[in-house]
Amino acid sequence: MNDPAAVAIIVPVLNEVRVAKTLAVQLATLADASSAEVVVVDGGSDDGTRAAIEAAGIKLVAALPGRAAQMNAGAAATRAGTLLFLHADTALPVGGVRAVQEVVSAGADWGRFDVRIDGRSRWFPLISGMINWRSRLTGIATGDQAIFIARDVFEALGGFPEQPLMEDIEISRRLRRRSRPACLREAVSTSGRRWDDYGVWRTVWLMWRLRFAYWRGVPAEQLATYYA
Repeated sequence: MNDPAAVAIIVPVLNEVRVAKTLAVQLATLADASSAEVVVVDGGSDDGTRAAIEAAGIKLVAALPGRAAQMNAGAAATRAGTLLFLHADTALPVGGVRAVQEVVSAGADWGRFDVRIDGRSRWFPLISGMINWRSRLTGIATGDQAIFIARDVFEALGGFPEQPLMEDIEISRRLRRRSRPACLREAVSTSGRRWDDYGVWRTVWLMWRLRFAYWRGVPAEQLATYYA
């Protein structure tokens, strides 16, 4: 039987050895402090990610590669009444699990956190603010914002659509038909390595192009080749 007050933190990983040790410490601390149910879902790592997670005693399950498929597998491997999907390079704020429990107990079907991008660029505060503003305006959340969903709602939707890209945008669209998201002001911290590695505005431009193309109906499978 699912515990409606409990939160399961589900983290998809694939060759994340650069962040695996830090992630394992974070997840172990969260599980100990809040009694959260924690599961890491590996999509076939071959770089030591699995060993780092296992060494920390974190529950690890295997799934076919693909963020959507991995998150669905993680949800199926947990029992908590609320599912929180966390990227490997994203850290929850202090009290984040409690904040989720409070809004879900108050009747929220789903929601997300504000996001803060960590990295070298002086543009990151502006970009973070734009992401949060856009999300609050549109009711669409991205995976970097640590989306959380009541289990019964998640299961009624059939989980994440198992597509290679934009699974967060698509499930947000479907969830928004039920209700607007709970937008938590507490901010998760996510790595800016993608922007640092490939250029801040180049990355922003790419993501806007992909999202606009998806809105126009370009298949996610086609967009995934551009993203890669």
